[in-house]
Amino acid sequence: MSTLSSAAPLGGATPVLPACRLVSLDVFRGLTVLLMLLVNNPGDYHFYYTPLVHAPWHGCRPADLIFPSFVFIMGVALVYGLGSVQPVRALHRTTLWRVGRRAGVLLLLGLLIGLIPYFYFTSFRIPGVLQRIALVYAACCVVFLKTNWRQQAGLLAFILVLYNVLLQVVPVPGYGPANLAPATNLGAWLDRLLFHQGHLFVEQEGWDPEGLLGTLPTIATGLLGVLTGQWLRQPAVEPTTKVVWLFVAGSGLVVAGCIWNGWFPINKPLWTSSYVLYAGGIDVLLVAALYFLCDVQGWRGAWTLPLRVCGSNALLVFFLPEALERVLTKLKLHHADGTTFYLRNWLYQNLFAPYFRSPYYASLAYAIAYTALWVALLWVLYRRRLFFTA
Repeated sequence: MSTLSSAAPLGGATPVLPACRLVSLDVFRGLTVLLMLLVNNPGDYHFYYTPLVHAPWHGCRPADLIFPSFVFIMGVALVYGLGSVQPVRALHRTTLWRVGRRAGVLLLLGLLIGLIPYFYFTSFRIPGVLQRIALVYAACCVVFLKTNWRQQAGLLAFILVLYNVLLQVVPVPGYGPANLAPATNLGAWLDRLLFHQGHLFVEQEGWDPEGLLGTLPTIATGLLGVLTGQWLRQPAVEPTTKVVWLFVAGSGLVVAGCIWNGWFPINKPLWTSSYVLYAGGIDVLLVAALYFLCDVQGWRGAWTLPLRVCGSNALLVFFLPEALERVLTKLKLHHADGTTFYLRNWLYQNLFAPYFRSPYYASLAYAIAYTALWVALLWVLYRRRLFFTA
């Protein structure tokens, strides 16, 4: 996330944008942020607007591309952030210390989200999105600094094959043969072994969609971004040549993912190897298109500004809406007659639900309004040149 595009501390703000930014990457990040806000904040979770719904298990829908896009963008961004450091081995130790600090901040913020609003340390969720991003960020930084692109590509392929073997060959203790069912796959068993049930995602039955084992293939998604970033930074290659080969590589990854789907299904919660290739291929294609438009052709007009605004504070706009959502949905308030209610439900039922015939449109309207509020805040911060990061 924005953690990788600036050196400012989380608690402070930097008055200028970092140098050497890809406009296309900022636009891509902004698109991802907008889709994330719309998907994560419906008015009623029972009435998701259909295009914004995650796939029920196997399969991939637009909503399932959000998380891998953030990880992929992170991989590209860290190449631009650490590219000048990589050849100077004397700087690696100091750089890795900063990487560890940033990863630690992300990890703590993720745990904090799980604690809000009651801070019950005996039953808060330990895995999470920011926790996984922290681990992937640290791993990808170490790999980028210590290996070349061929070794990185080899490691990526090894991870994908290894993960396929783990989930489809290794028996699950206590359950029998390997399987891809939600509660009985190897990753779910490992999470229950390491974490008490009260520390997993409570909406699921004994498993967590951001579990520990799934971090392994997520590193592969980050490495796809790292490889893409190194290709984009090649000074000796013409920009149009970069675009052409990105389109070739992206198309090949999508096809490979679809082929692998035949025996290792595309699945976002499990983050299967086929999903890494399929979602990563789409990300490469999007980066290629945006890089050609924004950085090669120079089309950086007014159409990019709202997206750059949304992408300028990605960490902030992930953490604060998630924290506020937990307060609105879990903190009980009291009517004058003593009955309790949740503020989020009250807002939706009084300001949105009565004005739409379909609850799906009412739910979508709430998501759009909630998104618009955060975009307005991001616009104010952008105008003031304030960019918060870890």
